[in-house]
Amino acid sequence: MAELLPCVEVEPRATARASVIFLHGLGADGHDFAPVVPMLQTSAVRYVFPHAPALPVTINGGMVMPAWYDIRSFDFDDVDREDPQQIATSTARVEALLARERARGIDRIVLAGFSQGAALAAHVGVRHRESLAGLLVLSGYTICPQQLARARSDENRATPVLQCHGRYDDVVPLVAGRDLHARLQSTATPGTDMRWRDDPIGHEVCPDELEHVGAWLRERLG
Repeated sequence: MAELLPCVEVEPRATARASVIFLHGLGADGHDFAPVVPMLQTSAVRYVFPHAPALPVTINGGMVMPAWYDIRSFDFDDVDREDPQQIATSTARVEALLARERARGIDRIVLAGFSQGAALAAHVGVRHRESLAGLLVLSGYTICPQQLARARSDENRATPVLQCHGRYDDVVPLVAGRDLHARLQSTATPGTDMRWRDDPIGHEVCPDELEHVGAWLRERLG
């Protein structure tokens, strides 16, 4: 099993009966989204916010920063845009976190993320070999699109998805989010609960979006 990443963990007041593993965006860390947990108004849910390792990132001039994988190009249609070996390494690390939650006795897990973290969450979630309670994709996009159809696991073909995106996002364009949504739909079991929401914002989240996310999490996790 891959080495466990360091994490920020927010425990509920009651015993945790479900978990959300949330992957941060490029250049951020596990502290980034921890402050929004009270806004989601969930109960008996543990939130796990792992820190990505520090890597040189090509599109940022080779600057070393927290990143799940290198991004080599700003072109979302470039098939060599991401480093596949780094994606595989990060996938194994996220899988290790999923396994740890199950070892803790948790069988209802939502895998979530923002931006680069959302792209990785979707990538891992559709391939995971045990059923997830849901996938939460905020400002995400497709990575390794040529693999998606054949790599999707039967255990997660019917996993509910909530995907949110800013209409005026100038980092991950709305069309890239829509492309991921279409690919997830085309490889899912017909009738799977797959929701899309866009808001009049940029590359960010807003209170209305977080309220919607909280309602969805309470629906998925009780």
